[in-house]
Amino acid sequence: MNEHFFDRNGYLELLRKRIGSLKDGYRQNMAILGDELVGKSSMILKFLDSFVDTRTLALYIEIRPEPLAGFARRFIGIMLYNFLLNSETPLKEDLEFLITKSSAYIPKTCEKIRAILAALEKRKKNNVFTELLGLCDLFYQETGKFCVVILDEFHHFESFGVKNLYAEWQKLLIVQKTTLYILVSSLKHKAKTILSKNLALLFGNFEIITVEPFDIKTSESYLRCRLDEARLDKGLVNFIVHFTGGIPFYLDILSQAFLHSKERTITDILEAMLLEPSGILHQRFSNYLNRFLDTPHNQDYLAILYQVASGHNKIKEISQILEKPKKELDPRLNHLLDFNCLSRSGDFVTLNDRVFGFWLKFVYQQKLHSLSFNGQNQKMLFRGKIEKMIQEFLANSQKPLTERVAELLRLFEDEVMQVERKKLRLNHFREIKPLAFNGRNLSEGLLGRSRDSIWIFAFKRDGITEDDIAEFARECKRYHHKLQRKIMVSLQEVDSNARLRALEEKIWTWDLNNLNRLLDLYSKPRIIA
Repeated sequence: MNEHFFDRNGYLELLRKRIGSLKDGYRQNMAILGDELVGKSSMILKFLDSFVDTRTLALYIEIRPEPLAGFARRFIGIMLYNFLLNSETPLKEDLEFLITKSSAYIPKTCEKIRAILAALEKRKKNNVFTELLGLCDLFYQETGKFCVVILDEFHHFESFGVKNLYAEWQKLLIVQKTTLYILVSSLKHKAKTILSKNLALLFGNFEIITVEPFDIKTSESYLRCRLDEARLDKGLVNFIVHFTGGIPFYLDILSQAFLHSKERTITDILEAMLLEPSGILHQRFSNYLNRFLDTPHNQDYLAILYQVASGHNKIKEISQILEKPKKELDPRLNHLLDFNCLSRSGDFVTLNDRVFGFWLKFVYQQKLHSLSFNGQNQKMLFRGKIEKMIQEFLANSQKPLTERVAELLRLFEDEVMQVERKKLRLNHFREIKPLAFNGRNLSEGLLGRSRDSIWIFAFKRDGITEDDIAEFARECKRYHHKLQRKIMVSLQEVDSNARLRALEEKIWTWDLNNLNRLLDLYSKPRIIA
């Protein structure tokens, strides 16, 4: 199951800590959010695979669009099966069998279970959901065991058709001291809305953990670990990291393709996966689009996705191209945000799945608008676009960091984006020029002048220290403009002490993640270093 599981140690340690604290009387419910394919469920299952604790019962339940009765039977079955797992009883996946066997040990819990099932037989829904989750309290009273309830894709609760489900659950969450809930969702925007509006609690609140794709170093390590025999050159490894966005699923299937067919090029592999109708990614993305085809405004959704995939990330620009006023466009964008197709940052939207964006632009639209049924022509066009994209990436990767950032600054047109919960106006610069610093640690910089402010950049390839911050602050004092934006850019993670010093000096510190987020907004190749 977890043969190719890689990294995620920080998240696993946090799970261990939170579940361990439950027995000490400290309960911190968790919500684990992240894009599809980023590895949330794999991480949870990896954790459960090695989880051993005689005082804690862990229940992992995948939430599906189904009637409440279906969920109830699965919840009860999983609870009783896991309870009996370490007994000497030979188990069967049969609910009546599990209830009968468990009755000898937890009679009150089983009596309540039968009452819940009887209510569902009579098609009663009121209070059934909370009574179901309340079984954990009864179970604790009879066994002294704590429950950890993991609800994967919990947003599907809406399909149960239960009125006031979250309002009723909210009351239970406040008083349940011996049950820890871990909610998991791939619909980040929708899940955050539920957590902030429906499950915002003074006691029993949810700690939100966002699972990100692999960072650049982890992605490279993963590829090197998997592809040692294939011996790919550094430029190609960097391109794969850029192309996949660090999504473990894509890194995995590309690695497998290289290992099983060492003579094939990256172009051959992407053609087989994305262009061929039988390709794993072609089928996945075709099915993904089907969710919109039978919905109202389906053409609007497809048009928006295509425009963003084609590099039109500004909402104002999409509105102009599609000739739709913002009042009409906003509900469509919000729907795509709810379905986690897009993320929004100020005046921009971006696709959450980079590989899907490539397929949408170079496969789906190409076939849709093709005037010829000649498959060979389509293959040649597709291969040409892949090879051009690779060459552009490699050419950009040879440019100095200061040149890449200067090119990026020239694209600013007074748009607004969000960086670490702060809104940042990307001023249009009338002048951008290189800076040379005289300090011991800093040498390269940039100066950007807009109509009413200046931006001063300093660059460091290695980590930023407190001394670097102090030196940069002194350098900035040479400029007497009242409105200064001071930014230090590092290719490494910024030390926490340096971040604190930077806050004192009103200096922004950007690492590669911040920089690549900006490059994504303007559809420019990422920096892989």
